[in-house]
Amino acid sequence: MHLKHPPFLSGFLLLTALWGTSLSYADELPAPIQALADQGLEIHGQFDTPGGLRGYGASVQGQDMAIYLTPDGEHAVVGTLMDSEGNDLTEAQLDEHVRAPLEAQTWQLLSESHWIQDGDVDAPRVIYTFTDANCPYCRQMWQDVRPWVEAGEVQLRHIMVGILAPDSPGKAAAILGADDPAATLHAHESGQQEIEASAQPREIEEQVYANNQLFEELGLYATPTSVFQRETENGNVRLDRIQGMPSDERMIDMMGSEAP
Repeated sequence: MHLKHPPFLSGFLLLTALWGTSLSYADELPAPIQALADQGLEIHGQFDTPGGLRGYGASVQGQDMAIYLTPDGEHAVVGTLMDSEGNDLTEAQLDEHVRAPLEAQTWQLLSESHWIQDGDVDAPRVIYTFTDANCPYCRQMWQDVRPWVEAGEVQLRHIMVGILAPDSPGKAAAILGADDPAATLHAHESGQQEIEASAQPREIEEQVYANNQLFEELGLYATPTSVFQRETENGNVRLDRIQGMPSDERMIDMMGSEAP
């Protein structure tokens, strides 16, 4: 696993550094909530709570939290709300009002990044993976997922980044700017033809820069990092991620099944 820098995120809350995630009616927030927003908290959603309190989902620097506004609207408490039996009433609200919406936005950002298709476009399972052309673990994972890809069960979307070596951006640009990026990536990762860094049009270089920025903004620190959707026990779709080479067990989680 190639590391870039330590993570600053907690769990998979990825979007606190990105724009447009706060409530659209932020200017109408009660004064205590607005004061917290002014101090840097992102306010994501409002929810009902017992005891006359009003709850708000929030996050800061990768940490999600709940804020409870007192009935008089003059005070706010940050923390976990418990009932008389010691049950946590906060966790489910954070899941619904902070994590799930942010994960949906994360998935959208990944889909709008500059990626290279690897596998059948109609494959039912989509995995986004941040790939550096100088990363041997990216190459190893590329080899390991071939059974699922070649069976048409999984499509990888390689978000090309240049972070590991001075020539990584140039190699990423050379792949993205190739006449057939998918074939070029295939040749490089399979070892058939090593890609060389080369000057590319500004548009292509900006694509690499944008991918690098996304990598940074998501708080990621290793290549490969793969992001995929999974279904929870209650039927909700959530995001999961694996930084570095997946273990055998996590590979099955990511691929959705054992190798065909």
